[in-house]
Amino acid sequence: MLRSSFRLLYIRRTNLLVRASSSSLSPFSSKFNSAKPVFTSRHQIPLSTTGAKLSRSEHSMAASTEPKSVYDFTVKDAKGNDVDLSTYKGKVLLIVNVASQCGLTNSNYTELAQLYQKYKDHGFEILAFPCNQFGNQEPGSNEEIVQFACTRFKAEYPIFDKVDVNGDTAAPIYKFLKSSKGGLFGDGIKWNFAKFLVDKDGNVVDRYAPTTSPLSIEKDLKKLLGVTA
Repeated sequence: MLRSSFRLLYIRRTNLLVRASSSSLSPFSSKFNSAKPVFTSRHQIPLSTTGAKLSRSEHSMAASTEPKSVYDFTVKDAKGNDVDLSTYKGKVLLIVNVASQCGLTNSNYTELAQLYQKYKDHGFEILAFPCNQFGNQEPGSNEEIVQFACTRFKAEYPIFDKVDVNGDTAAPIYKFLKSSKGGLFGDGIKWNFAKFLVDKDGNVVDRYAPTTSPLSIEKDLKKLLGVTA
């Protein structure tokens, strides 16, 4: 009987030690299991690296497609047809946002016509973009705008689709123009008849305020055209 009692006592103590040992090991087991993602992350590294390379490549591609000159844009004419501005390569351009009911309308349209007649055979072109963002002074349809400019002021240069020149809805060509040449008090167009002078390579070389008369920029125009007389 005494031996049996000792055996039972030994077995119980052994069981207690085994349970205690298992209990003390469980935290390490848990930590070991929780550390498994550290090892599996090795397999994720190539994916991350590949993703980074793709991202850099995509960024490079996006940078290469960013417009570098006005020739990279396509706009709409007054009839809604696409016009690739690269068709004007090799010409000096004066890009103007026009309006029919502005206090600057008569003087600007008159002088624009004079400049065009004088230098059109020397590689000069005017691109007129109607805009109604300033005092709602260009409310008419494209057809009405073209008729007004061509009938009253003998405008022979192209007049394009009506656009916005400021804000989120600004035409892409105007976002480019403004980013290329900022104004005196910020990039935004201040009023009707702001003017951008573009060289034969499509680069924006100068910007003029709405109150700057077209004839006053003749000197700059002649320089770009290479006209001395």
